[in-house]
Amino acid sequence: MAQLSTRVAGGGLTVVVLAIIASIFNVEGGYVNDPRDPGGATNHGVTEKVARAHGYTGPMENLPQDFARQIFFDDYIKAPGFDRLIELSGPVGEEAVDSGVNTGPAQPSRWLQIALNSLNRQGRDYPELKVDGQAGAKTMAAFSVLQKLRGRAEACRMVIKLMDAQQAGHYLRLTEGNSTFETFMPGWIINRIGNVPLEKCA
Repeated sequence: MAQLSTRVAGGGLTVVVLAIIASIFNVEGGYVNDPRDPGGATNHGVTEKVARAHGYTGPMENLPQDFARQIFFDDYIKAPGFDRLIELSGPVGEEAVDSGVNTGPAQPSRWLQIALNSLNRQGRDYPELKVDGQAGAKTMAAFSVLQKLRGRAEACRMVIKLMDAQQAGHYLRLTEGNSTFETFMPGWIINRIGNVPLEKCA
């Protein structure tokens, strides 16, 4: 694994990334192993499957926070391209990273693309994006245009509202007729919907 401290050192991105990861740690808490959770044993928000894939061999109860921090950066910030999104808008980046930790990074990438497509005025402002769950250069370019047209703060608020709406819909679909997932619904709504305050966009 690349070292987080050197990978993002020397710029404002370091502070924002570390703050986003700290907020995720705060929501996720420490070690849990709820038999109702299909993710299984989890510590600092990292599932055992993900930890093992990154080479961790110890007990999940002892997973170091630094190890989890590096996983978050590698898998949920750098790999899906959310580092570029954070550079454009810290709050929108935080929304994407936090959602990705909970649902997988492809989901918030799709939600971002759908949000941007719904705001392009039938392609008059910027080209329609392919909703492929890959937040690449075209997605970032579209968001940049939206920021120029609507202002950075308003673009931020619009996108976060639309991403939150889609995430809430995702949870409703998961819990429909599924009593296991329904157990987690209050926590999802309390901790994952509206958890990036729109005031941050200012």
